[in-house]
Amino acid sequence: MILRAASPRLIAAKTLVHALALTPLGILAWQFYDVWQTGSDALGADPVAEIEHRTGLWALRLLMITLAVTPLRQLTGQPVLIRFRRMLGLYAFLYASLHLSAYLVLDLRGYWTQIFEEIAKRPYITVGFSAWLLLIPLAVTSTQGWIKRLGRNWGRLHKLIYAIGALAVLHFWWLVKSDIREPLLYAAILAALLGWRLWKRLSARRTTAAR
Repeated sequence: MILRAASPRLIAAKTLVHALALTPLGILAWQFYDVWQTGSDALGADPVAEIEHRTGLWALRLLMITLAVTPLRQLTGQPVLIRFRRMLGLYAFLYASLHLSAYLVLDLRGYWTQIFEEIAKRPYITVGFSAWLLLIPLAVTSTQGWIKRLGRNWGRLHKLIYAIGALAVLHFWWLVKSDIREPLLYAAILAALLGWRLWKRLSARRTTAAR
């Protein structure tokens, strides 16, 4: 299926992406409401930990999907796929912000000044907080206006997503401590996505040199 700018298919595809990206949040909100109203075990024995885990995991997943847009565009020859990258990146930022908010509000219970102590003494929080901070300028400059203002610098700035991806995977890796199979999977996905970009860049340089 070929998607064209402003076509009904593109609008439908964007609507579907919005719905899919919001579905985990909707399920989590419904389960949280159920726990709050009835005291059920919809979120397990430790609801706070479950909320933190799910929001953080979806932030990481959406970050990986965002990074996958460019290779997918190159493999499929669908340039319009790039229109989904900004949307997916903003959803990754949303879930990362909810992940941090859950930690501040539900875990620290409003004692937000402790976050600086936690950052200083817990490396996994240090790298996770650093990843979130780096996401802020990317989210702020995601509009067409900022793209025009920054020009080529916009692309340079948004290459921070590579460092953010590495920090996010490292945050997850250090967080789980023992069973590293899941963070290892995301590390492998990130390595493949970054490796593809490196291979494409080296291939382009060799082609240019040959010419």
